Amino acid sequence: MAAAGILVPAAATEVLETATTDRKPVYTVVPDYPEEARRDRIEGEVQVCFEITREGRTRRVAVRKSTHRVFEKPARRAVKQSTYAPLPKDAEVPAVKACRTFRFSLEPVVTEEVS
Repeated sequence: MAAAGILVPAAATEVLETATTDRKPVYTVVPDYPEEARRDRIEGEVQVCFEITREGRTRRVAVRKSTHRVFEKPARRAVKQSTYAPLPKDAEVPAVKACRTFRFSLEPVVTEEVS
């Protein structure tokens, strides 16, 4: 089935992922926009850094930069729920560090729904 565009009134979007790795995301979670921030018309960005384990899980998740504390918990939660492709058993690569920046914006955002 084709993807249909959906208009979301306020959303968190991933701005950039920086890493020194070729690890591919398997499941990426977008953080929820906090109701308090939506009510108070607050926008901002959060950069979250973390390690990717050999199994593709994230660990040692920490906020590196944030424009407002209200966005930190949902951004950390989204990274913790995301997964990456596991490494082959014979690969000799240790855990890898990566960072993601999420932008929380009140402007309508068009997202794609995959059916």
